[in-house]
Amino acid sequence: MNTELAWFKSSYSNDDGGNCVEVAACPHTIHVRDSKQHSTGPQVAFTAGAWSAFVAGVRSAA
Repeated sequence: MNTELAWFKSSYSNDDGGNCVEVAACPHTIHVRDSKQHSTGPQVAFTAGAWSAFVAGVRSAA
């Protein structure tokens, strides 16, 4: 990936090693990664529509 992403940590993440998720938005994709492995770990990218559907599904399951 040639573009530097601006990553934001989830408000549910904490400094004690629990639930650390970071998200970065581009014009056409949303990227998600584990903040504990930010430089070496995998990341997944969603289209804007797929991300909206994912978030809606998570909210309805909560």
